[in-house]
Amino acid sequence: MSRPEPAGPLLEVDGVSVRFGALVAVNQVSLRVGRGEIVAIIGPNGAGKTTLLNAISGFYQPYAGRIAFEGRERTTLKPPDVAALGIARTFQNVALFRGMSVLDNIMTGRLLKMRGSFLLEALYWGPARRQELEHRAFVERIIDFLEIQAIRKTQAGRLPYGLQKRVELARALAAEPKLLLLDEPMAGMNVEEKEDMCRFVLDTNQEFGTTIALIEHDMGVVMDISDRVVVLDYGRKIADGPPAAVRKDQAVLDAYLGVAHD
Repeated sequence: MSRPEPAGPLLEVDGVSVRFGALVAVNQVSLRVGRGEIVAIIGPNGAGKTTLLNAISGFYQPYAGRIAFEGRERTTLKPPDVAALGIARTFQNVALFRGMSVLDNIMTGRLLKMRGSFLLEALYWGPARRQELEHRAFVERIIDFLEIQAIRKTQAGRLPYGLQKRVELARALAAEPKLLLLDEPMAGMNVEEKEDMCRFVLDTNQEFGTTIALIEHDMGVVMDISDRVVVLDYGRKIADGPPAAVRKDQAVLDAYLGVAHD
């Protein structure tokens, strides 16, 4: 009998602040991400968007506030512990193992799912061999899903930028995350590559049921794929709501047009 999903939002960020010396990069930010949502986090350069994602994923520790995942506090957890809870992410700058093949890069996303003794794994006997085949089968499913079969044996460092971003998404999906954090997944892409990535983000949400929070600068993309938009400016949250409402919010218009910065 399957266990019921816990009630409440998947992710809760309450009054979180992050600072570097005297610089307050995130200032008392609160937000909720519901199960199955696609939430976009937007704002001008330097607004604190990536810093907030780094706090959620454990790379930075807030000096104030609380972060909870599935109703349990995880404010002070380190990245491996956060990943073990079911949170995966991609980065602004592609962070692949450039000398490894696409397949091997994606397989690293399965590491937290691998169980068994070192001896059995080293000898590739019995349970270790079955486990390896199961993980390979799941990775092959991701490769088919993201339509990268033709490059599965290619070294990641030899791929064009747009395909590297897709491989990084594949590695994150290989971890079977409940929450996927995407930091500018479409940065540096041409129009066709952006259209493909938009489709993959939407399909990930619909087919795998993955909750997604993403940072994105392309407002067309944000308005097309997001259920809700959170806007940061100078480290503070200035808007939070449906895309159509946020687009008309005067505080958001001021932040992007520079009026509020005069």
